Amino acid sequence: MKIGIVGLPNVGKSTLFQALTKRQVDTSNYPFATIEPNVGVVAVPDERLVALAKMSKSEKIVPAVVEFVDIAGLVKGANKGEGLGNQFLANIREVDAILEVVRAFPKSDVIHVEGSVDPKRDMEIIMIELALKDLESVTNHLPKAEREMKGAGNEEQKILSERLIALKMLQEKLAEGVPAFRGTEEEITAAKSLGLLTAKPFMYLVNADPGSVDLSDFPPNSITVNVKDEFDISAMTDEERRELGVEYGLDQIIRKAYDVLGLLSYLTTGEKESRAWTIRRGATAKEAAGAIHSDFEKKFIRAEIANWQDLIKYGGWARAREQALVRSEGKEYVMQDGDVVEFKIGQ
Repeated sequence: MKIGIVGLPNVGKSTLFQALTKRQVDTSNYPFATIEPNVGVVAVPDERLVALAKMSKSEKIVPAVVEFVDIAGLVKGANKGEGLGNQFLANIREVDAILEVVRAFPKSDVIHVEGSVDPKRDMEIIMIELALKDLESVTNHLPKAEREMKGAGNEEQKILSERLIALKMLQEKLAEGVPAFRGTEEEITAAKSLGLLTAKPFMYLVNADPGSVDLSDFPPNSITVNVKDEFDISAMTDEERRELGVEYGLDQIIRKAYDVLGLLSYLTTGEKESRAWTIRRGATAKEAAGAIHSDFEKKFIRAEIANWQDLIKYGGWARAREQALVRSEGKEYVMQDGDVVEFKIGQ
């Protein structure tokens, strides 16, 4: 899972990246301090793994991970190459979801590229720039789509004709700055086939003190985080945070990412390791086995499944089985978040 951190210059993107990854990057107080994208792999916080590892006396813990990409700041005209626009737009194509950082703190000694703090204006700038870049992609693709339709057989021609209509409708909306995700089902499908930027899932981090802004004024999937405070908290160890009762607010981002992308984690545990595996919501037990190895999916027989809390309560698989808390599930079983699994595989 790769998430691109985007926003105008000096809204807190690089500080957020440092808080998430504890990796030092340049956050100098001037536009375009981030020239090359910084990439960091972040462990998904999961206290379930800690408890399971203690129970199993695991040699190591292997958490699920999220890859964050801190991408250079965007300005008006990026779709035409202004600022670092071309580089920004090339980097953002590679991510699964977009986390837009929106500045709502008024601090006057931090330069704002637009000269004033206005979150709604800033969000509109970014969405318009992405929509205009998508418009370029669609416009460039249309001649090819028309040739493919004309050269196809009758049955395929009908399908390609419907796609062409969807692309032309999409072209009109993008020209008005309307993102692809607000299109019809057919338009969104066509947009995703081209990898359009505005077809990607969006999350919004409002950089301000929690409670200081009304999130109902912002798009869905918005959260409020004081990025500077979170950077200070990130310097603490997990033990220090627990002792002081300080919560790591940025965990919200990862939870939100899982929701937006439709993901969940199932768990495995043993003496060698306790591990979290990321799969899509709705995945079957057989598909989940494939996350470990393709042979597991091909040779799947069944899955022995217990709830992680039940395993912890009874100290392991043996006593959980005695309490009839371990289920034997077939290949069509739909996995649930927090399932602990032992797969039975054939030869």
